Amino acid sequence: MMKQMNKRQMVYFENDDVLHYSILDEPEAGSVELSPSITAELNDAGELIGIEILNASRFVRDTVLDSVQAQVLHLAKVSVQ
Repeated sequence: MMKQMNKRQMVYFENDDVLHYSILDEPEAGSVELSPSITAELNDAGELIGIEILNASRFVRDTVLDSVQAQVLHLAKVSVQ
């Protein structure tokens, strides 16, 4: 049975540099650390209900820079061929 998604919400806590993305409006029953700064929050059925990112400003900056760098490298390879 697939649950209907509630209104998704993203909240940034500037003082703590934490980004929280809520997928389902349900109580958290557990969590799984995906990396040292990313935690998946789960409901009692083990379904993903949210994601928490610590050091969010650095994470977002690094992710964007990696993506841009990959695109530039891809374009460079295409133009050389």
